[in-house]
This record gives sequence, C-alpha cells and structure tokens, in this order.
Amino acid sequence: MPGSKKLTVNVYPLTPARWKDFVTLFGPRGACAGCWCMEPRQTRADWERYKGPQNRQKMRRLVHDGKRPPGLLAYVGRTPVGWISIEPREVFSKLSRSRVLAPVDDKAVWSIVCFFVNKDYRGRGISVALIEGAVDYARSKGARIVEGYPVEPKKLPVPPVFAFTGLAAAYRRARFSEVARRSSTRPIMRRLLRRKSLTSKRPATKPPM
Repeated sequence: MPGSKKLTVNVYPLTPARWKDFVTLFGPRGACAGCWCMEPRQTRADWERYKGPQNRQKMRRLVHDGKRPPGLLAYVGRTPVGWISIEPREVFSKLSRSRVLAPVDDKAVWSIVCFFVNKDYRGRGISVALIEGAVDYARSKGARIVEGYPVEPKKLPVPPVFAFTGLAAAYRRARFSEVARRSSTRPIMRRLLRRKSLTSKRPATKPPM
C-alpha cells in the first residue's frame, strides 16, 4: 500500500507506447462495467451494446490511429495511477445530447469528461495533477478554454462510480471557475488559458514516450 507522503506525479498523453499502461490501470473491468472510457463518445444504446472487449478495441483504435491522444495518464514513478479524458468538446457526443451540460456560449472549448484513479491513490491529489496536466496539454494544442463537468454532491463521501467526471473541489484547486449551473449538483467550470510565458518556471507536461 502506498504511503501518505507527498507524491511526485507526472502526466503524459496516452500514445500507442503507453497503451499497455492504460490497460493495466483500467484492469479487467475496463475501469467500470466495461466502459474503457467510451461512454462519453457513444449513445447509451451503443455503450450498452459494446461494453467490454468491443469498447476496449474501440479505445485502442483511437489511441493507435495517430490523430490525437484521447486523454492522458498520470504516473507515480513508473506506475500508472490515473487517467483523464480531454479533447475538443465536439468529440464527445454525450455532451451534445445533454440539457444540463449544453454549451454555455459559442466559444471553442476543450472538454474534460472523465477520470479514473487507482483506488490505492485516491484522495492524494492525483485528480488535481491530472487536471493541471490536461490544461498544459490542451494549451500546447492551441486551446484557449478548458471546460469540466464535475459533480458537487450535497453529501460526502461520493462513491467513485458517481464521481467519474471529477469533483468540483478538485477543479477549484486547479483554478477553474464556475460559469453555469443548470442542476444543483452539476456545475460547468472553465479555465481560461494564456500562452505560457517563455520565462515561466512551472514545468510543462512532459512529452510522450
């Protein structure tokens, strides 16, 4: 069991070279119920139809098609401990069907839609590190707004299965601000990005392996 000391976390895009680490992190259940983080990209009917090995294969194709990584992995040492899914909003068909998460305006945004953290590392800042890594990655691809759709439950703790979109508190620690709330527990949060200064001392997300 990992200790309680502060962790050094590195975040990398999920490239083909890191596919095995993604599979290791998600385990035999594909994180949850055979999802393999395909639920935000599918209709509910398709997700139910393909959950399990077919969703895993669909995610593998996304990783290996060479277009764009579908998300990023967090590592402690060489151990993959967390996942975050981020791409331009239009990639995620689930968002286009949601009344609660409908667009705030017509600005182009990159959307964070899912997290998964190894149970032994939960509550240790991995989600915040993932958000910060995702922001740096999106900025490097030209994004000017990153948007998240966390839950802000009325009671804590929240079972992980209900917190896969992240907690609002983690987004606030990563300097996101609420811009809309159409449901009492589902804020829409944004961080506006500036080009990183050449003199900035904060390390950028490391390049893929």
